[in-house]
Amino acid sequence: MEVLSVASEAFPLVKTGGLADVVGALPAALAEQDVHVRTLLPGYPGVTDALRGGETVHLFEQLFGGPARVIAARVGGLDLLVLDAPHLFARRGNPYVSPAGQDWPDNPLRFAALARAGASIAQGLLPAWQPAVVHVHDWQAALVPAYLHYDGLPKRAGSVITVHNLAFQGQFPTLLLSSLGLPPSALSMDGVEYYGSIGYLKAGLRFADAITTVSPTYATEIRTAEAGMGLDGLIRQRGGMVQGILNGLDDDVWDPTTDKLLAGRFSAGSLAGRIANRAAVRTRMGLAHDAEAPLFAVISRLTWQKGMDLLPAIIPTLLAGGAQLAVLGAGDGAIEAAVQGAAASYPGQVGAVIGYDEALAHQIQGGADALLVPSRFEPCGLTQLSALRYGTVPVVARTGGLADTVIDASPMALAAGVATGVQFAPVSPEMVDAAIHRTIAIFHDKPVWQKMQANGMATDVSWRDPARRYAALFRSVAA
Repeated sequence: MEVLSVASEAFPLVKTGGLADVVGALPAALAEQDVHVRTLLPGYPGVTDALRGGETVHLFEQLFGGPARVIAARVGGLDLLVLDAPHLFARRGNPYVSPAGQDWPDNPLRFAALARAGASIAQGLLPAWQPAVVHVHDWQAALVPAYLHYDGLPKRAGSVITVHNLAFQGQFPTLLLSSLGLPPSALSMDGVEYYGSIGYLKAGLRFADAITTVSPTYATEIRTAEAGMGLDGLIRQRGGMVQGILNGLDDDVWDPTTDKLLAGRFSAGSLAGRIANRAAVRTRMGLAHDAEAPLFAVISRLTWQKGMDLLPAIIPTLLAGGAQLAVLGAGDGAIEAAVQGAAASYPGQVGAVIGYDEALAHQIQGGADALLVPSRFEPCGLTQLSALRYGTVPVVARTGGLADTVIDASPMALAAGVATGVQFAPVSPEMVDAAIHRTIAIFHDKPVWQKMQANGMATDVSWRDPARRYAALFRSVAA
């Protein structure tokens, strides 16, 4: 079965978050289900630089303001189609944001071009290759189903949209409608109109043949006014077309027995290598080498959604319990400053690296005792999956994919020997404090803690089962 995946990023070529990890890892897992995926990406410099021996398979004389071409190539294990449109994508740095820190003003046209190319390929643009299904990711690709609908061609691929985070919707002025190549009739409640604007994600949710989210709990949550971000009515209307398929983890990249980024490798049967990782993290973060102190870690975007504004309030609880905290992340300037201030105020106990460092992230997962994830909402989350795989105990909010992937250390779960982490709700300083107290108490009960580590490392966080579910969905949509 042939599937076209359309996305704005994919690991290892371009990554700003978990979307790239999913788009980069899913094709290999689907190949085991006899599903062949070709991934359409924008031709950012980092993508076109990586092309070797690519073949131009289509030329656009004009595509939203300039010429463009589609290049076919195989890079980093991905079968790629790259939309090489220099007037839209030949900009180094963040793919969405200018060096001034603002969204590129032509983002609506940039990602409409990606969707337009994707829809055309889904309708047979490439004579030698016709996908049965087009799988689009988030708002940047969400106009694909709308183009398929309004083009009205009898031969086209079925369409599936995956929502990775409903909070990012792609809303733009209605005056762009004709520039996007959409008819006046599209500007209606049953079309692409969304609260007086053009809603890219809304359009995808309205016209896709099937909708997935990245966890079952999130699929339920977004049907409510509290988590639906203004789209809950549409999602409820499409009810039967919506399902949650939990994200997986690339267990070749995240394998503690072979991971070259670790200071010490280890396995579930022998955790000794975690000592070297813990030492490397403490040295990098300027933390005291205290064997008795539980090491808590945060690997996250430093934003309100991720609950990172709570860190200053909960750090005293951590320190009072004899714990240390290592923070790796970037985001909101005020939260960054607060984290750096805490590191300066508590030298040897709190350490921070602002930014992202892939090797350090692996070492933290391979050496920390507990990973703190106090997200206010979390469609899936990948960092807790990495923690489970590497023997770090996740301490998570009971929401979205966090609720689906971590088994709380309740008395019953501990008695049954199945706990893998600690959950809490709601997300408040008091409840996070209580979860920290509970985690530290369990940490000092070594047999119980080691059992939780073993349970986590035995959990299947791979793409195998999610890939089976996606393959079944694609075949249903194609039929």
